[in-house]
Amino acid sequence: MPTLPWTEPNAAEPGAEALVMASRLEVRSLRQVPGFLRASMSLWRQARRSPGAWGLGLRAEPLRRTFWTVSAWSGEKAVRAYARAEPHASTMRRKRTVVRESTFVFWNVPAEDLPIEWDEVERRIAAERERRAAAPAAA
Repeated sequence: MPTLPWTEPNAAEPGAEALVMASRLEVRSLRQVPGFLRASMSLWRQARRSPGAWGLGLRAEPLRRTFWTVSAWSGEKAVRAYARAEPHASTMRRKRTVVRESTFVFWNVPAEDLPIEWDEVERRIAAERERRAAAPAAA
């Protein structure tokens, strides 16, 4: 199960702007991959049922210990409600110790530009990682 393709659980409002959230999560060891994958699937199912979720995708690279997510939402309120709800809230607390590195990015797009392609997610995540790596040198 390397990739769950873009799914649109709720229709975006015509002419609306979507808030996109993308993440890259790397777990510490290969033995943690199965549990993280199970948790990711649970959170993906939760997101599909969440009000304001206009689209989502999940990509797992088990041998690289890396998980990618992308989701589009009606706004910040919808994203925060999902993050605070169960099982997301408790899963993130439990899995925090197994994550070696995480990167999150947010941006807005017209709803007509959905779905978001993986190459766009990768580009934005790479730019954020570069920005963070350069930040200590600039300080």
